Amino acid sequence: MEEFFQNWKPVIYNIGIIAGAVITGIIVHFIIFRILGRLHRKTSTVFDDSLIKHIRRPSKYLLILLALNIVIPFVELPPSLNLIFNDVFRSLFIISVSWLIIRFLLVGEDVMLSHYDIKTKDNLRARRLYTQTQTIRKIITVVIIIVTVALVLMGFDKFRQLGTGILASAGIASIIIGLSTQKMLSNFIAGIQIAFTQPIRLDDVVIVENEWGWIEEISLTYVVVRIWDLRRLILPISYFIEKPFQNWTRTSADLLGTVFLYTDYTIPVQELRAELQRILESSDKWDGKVCGLQVTNTTERTMELRALMSTADSSLGWDLRCEVREKLIDFIREKYPGALPKTRAELHKIDDI
Repeated sequence: MEEFFQNWKPVIYNIGIIAGAVITGIIVHFIIFRILGRLHRKTSTVFDDSLIKHIRRPSKYLLILLALNIVIPFVELPPSLNLIFNDVFRSLFIISVSWLIIRFLLVGEDVMLSHYDIKTKDNLRARRLYTQTQTIRKIITVVIIIVTVALVLMGFDKFRQLGTGILASAGIASIIIGLSTQKMLSNFIAGIQIAFTQPIRLDDVVIVENEWGWIEEISLTYVVVRIWDLRRLILPISYFIEKPFQNWTRTSADLLGTVFLYTDYTIPVQELRAELQRILESSDKWDGKVCGLQVTNTTERTMELRALMSTADSSLGWDLRCEVREKLIDFIREKYPGALPKTRAELHKIDDI
């Protein structure tokens, strides 16, 4: 029994030191966030909320690793095992620091965007900032991940030599990899272009692929368009650089709406114009800027009338157009039923021969 204890004494000693470091890191993390929680309850800043929300988990692992770093000199391990332990520890430390930096980017994004409300009607500046901030944050995140992976692999001699050998002998492989990543790189570059030139922004109203919807999400490789009936249209981000599309909120949210009516030539246009004015003035969807009705075309049977109106945004515009169309048709049917579209024909009596 005594011999068994003597053999396992170093193992128990090492386990105790490592367990003590882990427990110490958890306790320090608990104390720090306990203090931050109390300070947070005394303030109402976005920074406190975001800091506690985003860095709680990565900071916990980082504190544990820092505590382990302090006790590593006291851990008695065989040289080969000690080398592996140091390599793994270094890799975990690099990953934890990178994770913490990425989470701090989210904190910075929350603080910056807290001053702008994307839900307001006049939200052009907010949408511009949201798009730029989120895209730049995602680009930096990808760079950090790439650098992290590179640093971790460089810490292992076998992987470093393997990578050098692959790069030196990858003639055909490099061509295949280059061709396979070409589309991905073009999307990545397109994402950077959109972040700065901004042909689209978050919550923009667009028409793409004959579908009307809102820009719901912009990633580095794709864009999610929320269609009016709640379907989602997923498009590669390069689509918005290479192909034409309609953006109804590029410079402002206000929009002109049109309603087309087809009537008989006997319709009194001036009366219909006055009715349009009355309908718009009684509607809370009209912004009071544009109201007009014109005869835009004629055929051998009907006149084409175009009612023009303005609204603060596209959603109100759609509802107002439907309202105006319905009420103008009711007005014509009730007041001038004879002015509804009709087909004229002349009947001639043929005398009996």
